[in-house]
Amino acid sequence: MQLEFLGTGASVPARFRNVTSIALRLLDELNSVWLFDVGEGTQIQMLSSSIRPRKIDKIFITHLHGDHIFGLPGLLASRSFQGGDDTMTIYGPKGIKRFVETSLQVSQTHLTYPLAFVEIDPVGGVVFEDDKMTVTAKPLDHKILSFGYRIDEHDMVGELQVDKLKALNVPAGPQYGQLKNGNDITLADGTLIKSADVIGPAKKGRSVVILGDTRKTDEAAKLAEGADVLVHESTYGNGEGKKARNHYHATSLQAAEIAEKAHVGRLFLTHISARYAGKSASALAYQARTIFENTRVVNDFDVFEIPYGEQTNSKPIKIDHVIEDQEG
Repeated sequence: MQLEFLGTGASVPARFRNVTSIALRLLDELNSVWLFDVGEGTQIQMLSSSIRPRKIDKIFITHLHGDHIFGLPGLLASRSFQGGDDTMTIYGPKGIKRFVETSLQVSQTHLTYPLAFVEIDPVGGVVFEDDKMTVTAKPLDHKILSFGYRIDEHDMVGELQVDKLKALNVPAGPQYGQLKNGNDITLADGTLIKSADVIGPAKKGRSVVILGDTRKTDEAAKLAEGADVLVHESTYGNGEGKKARNHYHATSLQAAEIAEKAHVGRLFLTHISARYAGKSASALAYQARTIFENTRVVNDFDVFEIPYGEQTNSKPIKIDHVIEDQEG
């Protein structure tokens, strides 16, 4: 599980930051990539990444402001040109279906794959769940309806303790698989081997929270409670709280307060105004660290591994080089 930031800027593209798009790379878990927002130029950003449109099968839109959706029709078209044929599901506020279908119809764009839409109830709730992942949406506080998304990986069965099995004279083979699947077995000599006795503790799944644009709100803290990683906007800096509130955004300090209240493991600040560049962007992180130490201002093309057991004292691994795309 990796987070790649394809765009980390606010409102309009800037020299060093494109507008918002975040990829959750689930190649090992699901052999797919999920996108969160698709700002203008997202597919151009992908040319500097190993992400390919055909790998993307879910897109989660936080809200319908242009800097979060104007890249969507082009990306959908490119997915056709590059051999995508699996269903693409798009989640977002009411209106996202009309935006996409109108854009494709007016431009006479014909896709080679089916589109599915999930327009989320304004009160939020679980929007996707399978045997490995659950995605929950919760409304935030922005000028228009804006959602935050929480991605929870389900806990995994513990490791089979082979040393114990050998000590109990369990022959290697199909019986190992039965025990791993939670089934008790009886050996040829009548000995009962219980699965619970030879399986290690369950591995806790990871959790990531990605917020859309928002003022500081307790709803964000509730959604992010105990998460390994929180991605929060930081359009404004210290001393700009009034301006942030008037424009329905947040400061770096307010994001840090949410991270502290929610007891998250790591805070990533994004949606950075073009007014903050170089050292002034780094200052946003320094400000936030006075409240929440494990904070980083992210840049376009940053990639972070989310390891198991990520919490406050565990730092994610920054991957400096593009990872090769995995086929299959």
